[in-house]
Amino acid sequence: MGHGASRLRRIVHEVAKFGAVGGAGVLVNLLVFNLVRHVTDLQVVRASVIATVVAIIFNYVGFRYFTYRDRDKSRRTREMTLFLLFSAIGLVIENGVLFVATYGFGWDTPLQNNIFKFLGIGVATLFRFWSYRSWVFRALPAREAVADAESILKGERAGRSRSGQRVP
Repeated sequence: MGHGASRLRRIVHEVAKFGAVGGAGVLVNLLVFNLVRHVTDLQVVRASVIATVVAIIFNYVGFRYFTYRDRDKSRRTREMTLFLLFSAIGLVIENGVLFVATYGFGWDTPLQNNIFKFLGIGVATLFRFWSYRSWVFRALPAREAVADAESILKGERAGRSRSGQRVP
């Protein structure tokens, strides 16, 4: 069970951390959405886009410093560019669901707005999880790969004589 169980544990741990940050981000998103809807005269999708942008900023900080803090940090400009690109796609997915429900089907009560906002967040979250872990917060070399490389190096050193000549 060794290697497969270890990998499964790591993925479950990652999903839990992603879910914790994402869950807090959903709350931020919905709170900002409802606040903007109640204090302004903005249309529903515009209010939703503002809320999504606030949640994206909140989520980046959470993902970078909590969920993926052990990932490669050497190329922050690339990371931020990809994060913003995939977040923008997620924004379109999330708010596209709300747009279709509101303007395509006429479901425009506050309850319906929140239901479809939440549904859009859910659909976009699946895309975001895949894209962030695959492209944005790239993994450092796996510990197993490092251990294998070290053992190969140790084996090569053991195969040489004191004079540096290779012993068959």
